[in-house]
Amino acid sequence: MRSVDVALSLPEADPEEVYERVKQFARYPDLVPEVRSVVTHEITEGRATSDWEVYFRNGILRWSEADEFDRNALTIDFAQLDGDFELFTGTWRISATERGARVDFQADFDFGMPSLQGILDPVAERVIRETIARIVLGLFGTGTVLDDAALARAVEAASPETRATA
Repeated sequence: MRSVDVALSLPEADPEEVYERVKQFARYPDLVPEVRSVVTHEITEGRATSDWEVYFRNGILRWSEADEFDRNALTIDFAQLDGDFELFTGTWRISATERGARVDFQADFDFGMPSLQGILDPVAERVIRETIARIVLGLFGTGTVLDDAALARAVEAASPETRATA
């Protein structure tokens, strides 16, 4: 199993507004070319499912997930119900800072293919980290990747031309 952690600072952003934007998964395909589609289905207030298609390597990863929204805690928990991962779970956590808001994304994933783990997992981790960072920065137009200089450089270096082929 592999873990992914991404932290971003959004200066002068209101944490509740950040939460409301982050939970709009259906907007993600407009922000990054790696996300092919996201369809959300509300079940009840605070609970939904969503169907995802994300370009990965020479194909498309597909999965459906259960999403639990907690507006009071400013968290979104998700867990794959069905799809290409054997395991895919995680949490979005929004918090207030002295200067705005912080977004923390954490996910655990496993493709369930031990023989390909050394090849697929590092690539998937990189794609997830860069995609999440670019989504959040795209939602707000400004922000900073925290505690990860390599990710900050990768996100900054991604031009529209290179993002389309990532």
